[in-house]
Amino acid sequence: MQCSKCDFDNPDQAKYCGGCGDKLEILCPQCNYINPLNHKFCNECGQKFSADQQPSAESAAAISEEDKFEKIQKYLPKGIAEKIIAQKGRIEGERKQVTVMFCDLVGFSTMSASLDPEVIYPIMDRVQEILIHKVHDYEGIVNKMIGDGIMALFGAPIALEDAPQRAIRSAFSIHQEISKFSDSLKKQQKLLPPLQMRIGIHTGPVVVGTIGNNLRVEFTAVGDTVNLASRMEGLAEPGTTCVSEQTYKLTEGLFHYEAIGERKVKGRKGGIKVYRPITPSTSRSQFEVSSELGLTPFIGRERELELLLDAFERAKSGRGQVFSIISEAGVGKSRLIYEFRNPGLHVPL
Repeated sequence: MQCSKCDFDNPDQAKYCGGCGDKLEILCPQCNYINPLNHKFCNECGQKFSADQQPSAESAAAISEEDKFEKIQKYLPKGIAEKIIAQKGRIEGERKQVTVMFCDLVGFSTMSASLDPEVIYPIMDRVQEILIHKVHDYEGIVNKMIGDGIMALFGAPIALEDAPQRAIRSAFSIHQEISKFSDSLKKQQKLLPPLQMRIGIHTGPVVVGTIGNNLRVEFTAVGDTVNLASRMEGLAEPGTTCVSEQTYKLTEGLFHYEAIGERKVKGRKGGIKVYRPITPSTSRSQFEVSSELGLTPFIGRERELELLLDAFERAKSGRGQVFSIISEAGVGKSRLIYEFRNPGLHVPL
């Protein structure tokens, strides 16, 4: 068997390449998913591997990087794929605060049992299309396709300072589009039950994993971040979204919430507080909300503030100044500008 990376010829029974040490894998002829050598069925589409269909390393090598790149565009927002590839060395193994969202179609199993597969397939194809696009609209990524739903991430592998807010707005948009789609289906299939999504959202730490040679992005959760997001989805009523207390605190003031109360969830000794976002509020940003509630003391950015104030004084004297403030999301760029513009600093803008 020839390695798809280094073209080294390995014995048929080899599991790892003798030339580069990489694990040898096989490519599904149906969906191009990379599978372990000992698999008889494809993990992605269920295709059975027969003797004459046995994928080879040569067929995997024949897929160009352009083809692989094209394939993952469906699961990544516009421009994100390029950023992931460009920052591969930096994001690999990095710990990040991420908002995880689970979406699940209510009653799919019952609907599948009562309808012909030829009717079900286009419905699910459209549902998945809605989910993917509405996640991408808010710069999230679809991490996994789970039967009649998805798992999406906001804030990884590329950081977003307002990831929790984006996830909730994405959930609102998903509910709206699914409702429109359901209404249009009822006109064609009068016996079809209404389509509704359950959505759960939680914010916590994850570690960004490796990007394989087929450009498949993997993420490994630290603690129970992903599990708790899944539990939130299970607690949601059809057509609604449930968020954890962590996500609620990060978006308080940006949305009107209904407090569901404490709920027992699997894997947790005590109850957890659950909230249901109802509608967006009139506040435009998290910083606006923080300003209204009262900001914490401004610490650790005095030097940067002095640079801005000095540049402003030089600008007033006729010497033009240009500053760029660049940093990771959430480290305090907006707060720095706020302190610069605050009348209390006697900066007459």
